[in-house]
Amino acid sequence: MPLSEEEQRLLEQMEHALATEDPKFASALRGSNLRARLRRTAIVSALAFVAGVAVLMFGVVLELTVVGVVGFCMMLAGAYFFATSWRQGGEVGADEPAEPSGQQPRASARSPRQSSFMDRMEERWRRRRDEGGN
Repeated sequence: MPLSEEEQRLLEQMEHALATEDPKFASALRGSNLRARLRRTAIVSALAFVAGVAVLMFGVVLELTVVGVVGFCMMLAGAYFFATSWRQGGEVGADEPAEPSGQQPRASARSPRQSSFMDRMEERWRRRRDEGGN
């Protein structure tokens, strides 16, 4: 049974209040389901990759080209989904709470392991410019 608009609004207000009152707890609640789903996706995709290798080898041994192509496609799909879930799992595992508005935190607020390559390069450029001007 779907929630009414009033119930949805109240639920969003409660979530926002929880996120502002106890951000670590809210982050833990928000990320646990996603983390578990990504872990399951990674495991299933790794199994699909292994099954794809087996099907590919089966097709090669029996000289059935179609079976070999299906096995290769299974391998590709398994590798793609594994890489995707692995990459997203690293983003979910951040120690900082997510912004309630859904916006990304600014580069200066990110932890060093979470900042992107470009953010680090921009920070180095700023430091060099500031040190050179003094």
